[in-house]
Formats: sequence, structure tokens, C-alpha cells
Amino acid sequence: MDGMFGRTKKKDPASPRTVTLIGKPGCHLCDDARAVIEAVCAETGAVWEEKDITRDEALHRAYWEQIPVVLVDGEQHTFWRVDAERLRRELGG
Repeated sequence: MDGMFGRTKKKDPASPRTVTLIGKPGCHLCDDARAVIEAVCAETGAVWEEKDITRDEALHRAYWEQIPVVLVDGEQHTFWRVDAERLRRELGG
């Protein structure tokens, strides 16, 4: 981390980008976000994971009003609706 500005260091460009979907079961917006994320990650070679706020108290406190939330390499990218083109640009695809 860059102590002076509070920024994290960039991820190694040789490793794949990681997209994290934070949501919960039964959430129709989460289902929509998952479909977009799966498609964009397949195109760009990024990996993706999903985290359930009902199983993680810290995630629930941080994001319960915003789900689905999308992180790219641990940084919040968007919430509620996922724009495929914007995510594709973020991932460099």
C-alpha cells in the first residue's frame, strides 16, 4: 500500500483479474449480475467468485443495501446493475 495516498499497489499484470459478486440467494438483480459477469469473464479471461452476504456478517454490514455489489481485484466497481461494456473496459477487454 502506498502509505502517503492510501492506495493499494496494482496487481501483477501477468495474473488474471478477479471479479467478485457479492449478493444473496433469491435476489433477481444478483441473478442478472451473475449472467453479465460470467459472460464478460469468459470473454476477457478474468476469474470470478461469488460471496453470499447471508453467510458473512462483515459483508452484510458493508453491502446489504447495495447488493449485488461487484468488486474488481478487491475494489468496488459497481452495485445494483452491472454494465457489461463498463466491466469489459475495466478488465481490459
